[in-house]
Amino acid sequence: MSRSELDSVKRSYIQEATVWHKLSHPNITKFVGAHVGDTRIKTLGYGRDSIGNVYVASSIGCIVEEYVCGGSLRKYLTEKAREKISYPLVIRFARDLAKGLDYLHSQTVVHRDLKPDNILLDNYMNLKIADFGVSRIEAANPRDMTGETGTLHYMAPEVIEGKPYNRSCDVYSFGVCLWEIYCCEPPYRGMGINKYMSDVVIKKVRPPIPKCCPQDLAKIITQCWDADPEKRPNMSDVSSTLQKIDTSSGAQMQRSQSKLRGLFCLA
Repeated sequence: MSRSELDSVKRSYIQEATVWHKLSHPNITKFVGAHVGDTRIKTLGYGRDSIGNVYVASSIGCIVEEYVCGGSLRKYLTEKAREKISYPLVIRFARDLAKGLDYLHSQTVVHRDLKPDNILLDNYMNLKIADFGVSRIEAANPRDMTGETGTLHYMAPEVIEGKPYNRSCDVYSFGVCLWEIYCCEPPYRGMGINKYMSDVVIKKVRPPIPKCCPQDLAKIITQCWDADPEKRPNMSDVSSTLQKIDTSSGAQMQRSQSKLRGLFCLA
């Protein structure tokens, strides 16, 4: 790694730590500490020094966060791809994610890379937003925030087009994540950047919502991934709406429709 590349990585560590260390919320992974520069971190299985300490040597630094034992939401959804997850759990996940994102926005933090890989599960099945490597404090003037940042299939159209954006880009990503939580499959499978630009950005194509999806949930998803950032709801309103959803009636509607139509539905 060249000196300039090393300096760039160090700056990214500093930026991540600067944003993350001030955050405190049940649905945000806890920041423990950070070190930038030459360091030797005691850990397991990497190497030993002359007195037997196990360590990782780094000339860049590290960020330490709380241990969240359940792994990523991506891993969990992949494991549930065949059997799916219950509607009450879908809404519980949605509520956790909405509350965490609403908190970030209340602190003027834009995550900019919200996706199941960056969402963790604890041993009580609570969701926690993680990875603030590309997060930043929201600019007062949206024109000060431009450039492609994030992961293609979760990236808002205005971001991938290089237009000015604000926290509503996270709302778009939330909508895609919510669809994925419901369907237990990744969006736009196998779609490259050219196809994404043509279909998603220009033609405004979105992943198909199963007909058995409860109307309240489908409405939240479609509002959040609206092509127009101004039409997307704020996360405070999304969180409030999710709290009002009756999960028992939604689950019953899915079961009855599944029997009648043989649709792709969740139990």
